[in-house]
Amino acid sequence: MSEYITINTEQTDDPDVLRIETNQQLTIDPIEVYPDMTSGEEGSPLAQTLFAIDGIKALTLKDKTMLVTREPGIEWFVLINEISAALKDFFL
Repeated sequence: MSEYITINTEQTDDPDVLRIETNQQLTIDPIEVYPDMTSGEEGSPLAQTLFAIDGIKALTLKDKTMLVTREPGIEWFVLINEISAALKDFFL
């Protein structure tokens, strides 16, 4: 396990979806898709951690990348800060 985590964000064509890349493996499965909070609450420990953050509507995890879909009216800077803190707590 790494002693640090890097988090890079990238906008997508959809203004409500953000791509986040890390230096940590996010899933052991080829891909995890959580179309809503209910499926995320029953998903992997990381998905459960991330869905505890208000404003996350859907989540896809693949390798070291995640796609986050936000709820309407939620600002990205708020979500990015909370996701970053959750990832640091989870991995470090």
